[in-house]
Amino acid sequence: MNPVRVLVVDDQALFRRLMGAVVEETAGFVLVGSAASGEESIVTAGLLHPDLILMDVNLPGIDGMEATRILRADTTPAAVVLLSTYDEEDWDGQAEECGAVAYVAKSAFGPDTLTAIWAVTGG
Repeated sequence: MNPVRVLVVDDQALFRRLMGAVVEETAGFVLVGSAASGEESIVTAGLLHPDLILMDVNLPGIDGMEATRILRADTTPAAVVLLSTYDEEDWDGQAEECGAVAYVAKSAFGPDTLTAIWAVTGG
């Protein structure tokens, strides 16, 4: 089985590294790249063709929700998981409105969460 190819998008370099480390430490997943803005995520996803994009909600320029809408309009879109510091109950239903498969609070993100979300998306 091929590993799940993951793109990490966050405007904070520290969190990009943290999410990337979680991806690399999770069996069956590989980090293929990162981006610091919504615009950069669109370009990078077009070049790298990830299976899964971990997208911060609050980004400079195009925010994570708008970038997700654009990315999901592609002919072969990646699954997108939105992340932010807000509690999950604050985002109930909003992730799906832009085409994301899930919303996860950054404080809850880890290998088990990553694996569970991918299992639910159907790979």
